[in-house]
Amino acid sequence: VDINNLLVAQPDTGEAALEIVDQLVRSSAVDIVVIDSVAALVPRAEIEGEMGDNQVGLQARLMSKALRKIAGNIGKSGCVVIFLNQLRQKIGVTYGNPEVTTGGTALKFYASVRLDIRRIQTLKKGTEGEYGIRAKVKVA
Repeated sequence: VDINNLLVAQPDTGEAALEIVDQLVRSSAVDIVVIDSVAALVPRAEIEGEMGDNQVGLQARLMSKALRKIAGNIGKSGCVVIFLNQLRQKIGVTYGNPEVTTGGTALKFYASVRLDIRRIQTLKKGTEGEYGIRAKVKVA
């Protein structure tokens, strides 16, 4: 990666981050945008609210609204947008897969390609320590 041509943004809210993504896509100034990670896109209402407030579905609504807007612009610009996400465990699941991704189902709907990447081995070289990982990738 040529760090001289790398743009890094660390906005305070999920709304601000997704607005930056939309502006970059519309500008056609970049060929690729990476969001690391969806779990870090915290909605403004959650940041401004109290710790005990029940904020059910805020992130899912944020992602759904933003992806409706961004998806159309991606098609026009030819820019590639990559969303990195994390797996979480659903509580109380006894049958089926207990794993779920953050941000609701909008990403599953709008994604052209989904990759499930899992670490299977840490690569070590003698006493030098870790130098990488071996991963299993499944096109989902």
